Amino acid sequence: MPSLRTANLSPIPILTYHQIETSPAKGARFRSLYVSPGAFARQMALLSQLGYRGLSLSALMPYLSGERTGKVVGISFDDGYLNNLHNALPVLLRHGFSSTCYAVSQQLGQTNAWDLALGVAQTPLMTAAQLRQWLAGGQEVGAHTRHHVRLTQASAAACRDEIARGKTELEDLTGFPVRHFCYPYGAATAEHAAMVRAAGFDSATTTQRGRCQPGEDWMQLPRVPVLRATLLAQFWLKLATGYEDRRRGS
Repeated sequence: MPSLRTANLSPIPILTYHQIETSPAKGARFRSLYVSPGAFARQMALLSQLGYRGLSLSALMPYLSGERTGKVVGISFDDGYLNNLHNALPVLLRHGFSSTCYAVSQQLGQTNAWDLALGVAQTPLMTAAQLRQWLAGGQEVGAHTRHHVRLTQASAAACRDEIARGKTELEDLTGFPVRHFCYPYGAATAEHAAMVRAAGFDSATTTQRGRCQPGEDWMQLPRVPVLRATLLAQFWLKLATGYEDRRRGS
């Protein structure tokens, strides 16, 4: 499986979302990771008006490899929140877009328990049946480990288990192949990237900021964060200019 390609001639953004829901009160932890349904709808409408096609990671790969060309943007959702199904899917369907939602296989139907110690509000995650609804809507499911672990703080054996079994568990539960991975917290080393490749994934995304440039390592793809405070003009800058590329490494 190739990991380095040089054929895509222009930067390709992969957008990162978490929750598509009205944000909690001011002062709440991780409030920035909420994008309101109205803001998300406006962002997707702008993409459509500008001639972009929103794509899942599987649909995006031929563009990253240079096998296809076009005005495209990847759309990704981390963690598998139920509000993605309720508030994002109808908007994606309206515009004919696809996306990838990275789910935590052992947390399906539960909440974001990995945030509990930080005092973060608990929000429902999709069940296996709801993930199948997501897939039936033309979207994709990716893997985000079994328990949303910080790989850099786990043993090599635990990391291999979290990565490989997270994939097979989601495949067993949904009946669909799971081809793409996302590092929880964006934390990973070259050793973890090798584990992801060995588990049979086609790509892995990080929290490294920036658009995908020619020659990117498919096991360490950067992304473009979309946050609660991202204004529509700023959203365009993130897509079409070097705004995010200059923040790479920050």
